[in-house]
Amino acid sequence: MKILIIEDEPSLRELMCRELTREHYVVESAATFFEADAKLAGYRYDCVLLDIMLPDGNGLRLLEMLKAAGRNENVIVISARDSLEDKVLGLELGADDYLPKPFHLMELSARIRSVARRQRGGRREVVLGNVSLDPEGQRVTVGGEPLHLLKKEFRILAYFMQRPNHLIDKTMLAESVWGDHVDQLDSFHFVYGQIKNLRRKLQEAGADIEIQAVYGFGYKLVAQAVEPA
Repeated sequence: MKILIIEDEPSLRELMCRELTREHYVVESAATFFEADAKLAGYRYDCVLLDIMLPDGNGLRLLEMLKAAGRNENVIVISARDSLEDKVLGLELGADDYLPKPFHLMELSARIRSVARRQRGGRREVVLGNVSLDPEGQRVTVGGEPLHLLKKEFRILAYFMQRPNHLIDKTMLAESVWGDHVDQLDSFHFVYGQIKNLRRKLQEAGADIEIQAVYGFGYKLVAQAVEPA
C-alpha cells in the first residue's frame, strides 16, 4: 500500500513516516499545500493522511480537488481541529475517516487497515485462483502452502492482485512500489528483475495466476486457463 502523509509539523511527520515504513507501507510525505498538490497531481496513492491546517492552505480543499477529479484514494483527515463542524465537513466532502490529534500511532495504523478493508468489501485477504494474499499479515499462500517473497516482490504481487486483468504501466507500478524516489533512477531494469523473480516463484509454486508482459505498455495479471479433468 502506498501512503501520502500531508502534515506540516516536522516531528510528527517524521514519526508517522518512520512507523508506517516499519509496517512495510510505501510512504511519501508533504509539508505544505503546494507540495501536496504537486504530489497528488503526479502520483497515485492508496491512502492519504490529510492535515487540515497547512501553512499555505486548507487541507480540505485538497480533498475537494481529489473528489472532483474522480480519484479513489482513501482519505483519513488528521487534525487538531476537532470541532464537530470540521469533522462533518470532512466526511461530507468524501473523507473515509477522521482522526483528531493527538493520536496513538497504533490507532492510526488500525484506521488505515480499516479503510483498506472497507475498500476491499470487508475481506481481509485478496484471493485470485489458488493464490491468497494477506495485506496486513504480509503473507501469501499458493494452494494453501506458504510462498516466501521478498518485500518488494510482495508489494508487486499485492498491487497486481488488487487490479486483476488491468493493464499496468511499468512507470505506475514502479511509483506504487518504490515511491517517488523512482524518478532518480535512469532505467526500469530493477522492475524487470523483480517481476522476473516473482513470475518464477509463482510458476514453481504451481500458482494458476500469471503476470503477462504486454508489449509496449507494461504488465497484466491473469488467471491461467484450467484444463478440464
